[in-house]
Amino acid sequence: MPRNVGRIDRALRIVIGLALIAGYLLFPEISYRWLLLIGFVPLLTGLLGTCPLYRILGINSCPLNR
Repeated sequence: MPRNVGRIDRALRIVIGLALIAGYLLFPEISYRWLLLIGFVPLLTGLLGTCPLYRILGINSCPLNR
C-alpha cells in the first residue's frame, strides 16, 4: 500500500489516537466511554502511514510517493 499520510499528519494521528484510548482507560465512569475506542482508527492509520479515506478522496499529505 502506498503511503498517503505525511509526517506531521501521522504524528497528530498517533497523539490523538493515544489520547482517546487513554481517556477510555482513565475514565470508566462516563456513559459514552465506548466512543473513545474510536481512537484506534487514527492510531492505526498513523502507524501504518496510509488512510483509506484519503485514498477515496484523493488526498495525499505525504511528500514522497513510494
